[in-house]
Formats: sequence, C-alpha cells, structure tokens
Amino acid sequence: MQKIVKCLIIIILALGLQAANAQEKQYKAGIVAFYNLENLFDTINQPEVNDEEYTPTGANLYTATVYMDKLSKLESVLSQIGTEVTPDGFSVLGVAEIENITVLQDLINQPKLKPRGYKIAHFDSPDKRGVDVGMIYNPKYFKVISSEPLFIPMKGDDGNPYYTRDILYVYGMYDGEPMHFFINHWPSRRGGEEASAPNRALAASVAKHKIDSINAVDPNAKIVLMGDLNDDPVSPSVTKTLGATGNVDKIKDNGLYNPWVAYYKEGIGTLAYGDAWNLFDQIIVSNAFLSKEQKGFFFQKANIFSKEFMIQKTGRYKGYPLRTYDFSIYQGGYSDHFPTYLLLLKEK
Repeated sequence: MQKIVKCLIIIILALGLQAANAQEKQYKAGIVAFYNLENLFDTINQPEVNDEEYTPTGANLYTATVYMDKLSKLESVLSQIGTEVTPDGFSVLGVAEIENITVLQDLINQPKLKPRGYKIAHFDSPDKRGVDVGMIYNPKYFKVISSEPLFIPMKGDDGNPYYTRDILYVYGMYDGEPMHFFINHWPSRRGGEEASAPNRALAASVAKHKIDSINAVDPNAKIVLMGDLNDDPVSPSVTKTLGATGNVDKIKDNGLYNPWVAYYKEGIGTLAYGDAWNLFDQIIVSNAFLSKEQKGFFFQKANIFSKEFMIQKTGRYKGYPLRTYDFSIYQGGYSDHFPTYLLLLKEK
C-alpha cells in the first residue's frame, strides 16, 4: 500500500511540474532607445549654418581623424545597448545633435553596426546650428509607413522667427503592430531655465497636439515620445503640457507614462552640470503599453546605459559622461549624455 501511495505522489508531483512548465510564458524582447550624440558633425563647412567650429580649421580642429574616432566611439556604445536581452540590440533608436543624414549613414556603416542592416528616417531641420534629430531602425523589427517633421514656431525677443530642431514623427509597424514615434530635441536652457521654459512648453505643445490627433482616431494607440527634452521628468513642460506622469494610478485615458520620474527623484540622471544631475533624455509611452495582459508589446523596464568606459575618471568632470570636447580640447569621449532605453516584451 505504501508503495502505491509513493507512486501516486510521484505521479502527482510530475504532473504538477509538467503543468507548471506548460504555463511558463515565453516573451519576445524589443529595445527602444535614445541617445544625444553630442555634436556629430561632418568636417565640411556648410555656409548656411553655424558649423565652422566643427571643421578642420575651426576652433575645435575637427579633422577627419577626429570625426572617424568619434564614429568609432559611438559605434562601441550603440553596438552594446540592449544586447543583454537580445543579440540584435536596439530595434529603434532616436538620436539628437546630428548635422545631417550623411553622418548617420557613416555611423550605421561602422563595422559593428553594419551587419544589423539599420535604416534611417531623417529630415533637415531649420536649426541655426544645423543640428537635427533622426531615427535609426532595424527593418527586421520596424517597417516605416510614413514620417514627417513637426515645425516648432518659435520667436526671438525681437519677435522675428527663431529656428530650432523640428520634431521627427514616424509611424510604422513594430513587429506587425502599429506604433507611433516622436523624436525630440527641445530648445535649450540658454538664458536660464525659467526664462527659456516657454520655448520648451511650445515644443511640448506641438508634440501633444499631434498625439491628441492620433488618440482621437485610435484611443488605444501605442505612442513613444523620446528625446533630449532639456527638461527633467518633473518639469512643467513634461508634467503639465505633455501630461506625463510617473504614477501609473494617476494616468488618465489617452495619458502618458513617464518611467523616469523615480530615477530623477533618486538623484539619477543622464547628464551632469554644476555637480548636479539632470535627466533630460527621456522615453515616454502611452498607457496602451502598460497592461501586461495583451497580445502586443508592453512596457517592462526603463534603463540608463552607463558603462564604466563611458565615464570621466579624472578632472573637473569626474563621474560625468565622458564627453567629446572640454571647450575646444578634444577628449576622445563618447557624449556628454548617457543613452536611455526601454525593454518592451510580447508574449510569444
């Protein structure tokens, strides 16, 4: 009798283990990232923009050797982002501070990136320094259907137009799922945070207007807004104009979730100034990403990519991101910002 009981227990345990294994879910990972590339210029002087300092004879002595070294440094970072969860790395990357599409083409043709077959979405912006935003994407994961630049109608103190970077809007299919991306580089804090705040609020309102028009057609649209916002997750442009919150329980219908609020409140940032950290480089998602009980991709985790080799070890910027230049002295660094990325998951 005891033998029969033991056999029944073994059979029951085996069946239970088999059932548990059958219930284990498997997921497909997607990596969506953003990186301010810190003045990725070519070496050619463009007369229509103020790029003279990034030429061989300019203040930075920005030679072909420096340019190629800069590309190599960025390649080493980009080739590693997200590879801890997927060997393909990022599937979509928003970038800021690029001069033109040529520098992006040179970047994706670097040896560690070229095998991934990345493509580019880009428009020239009217910014007076000639810097743009852009998108690098893996067509294995993302298929672009449409894209457009969103103009920000700024004015200077004299009332005349003052040009900044357009917002890049890209719509497509992310692994067969409709998805909207906004790549931003909002106006700087030059002149002071408070004095320049209306310009960033204006940029935020341009993005919000487009987001609202998308939600009017599809309340469950999956929207990703990313960029160097030149504001923190708790700044009014983000919390009030965009209406993005870090509290899941307070997200309204068609609302936006900002996973970086907790990081910022803990003193963690993506760039440093005056011995204080800011978290300008944010990736914000619509509430359609929050439910884990869905067929499509959902938000799992937000990450800052900050490896030891990307950190300044000495001098006045010790502990900061290892930058390209210290004023006009070449440092051989990567960027004065750390990149950020999101892990998205979808049940197989």
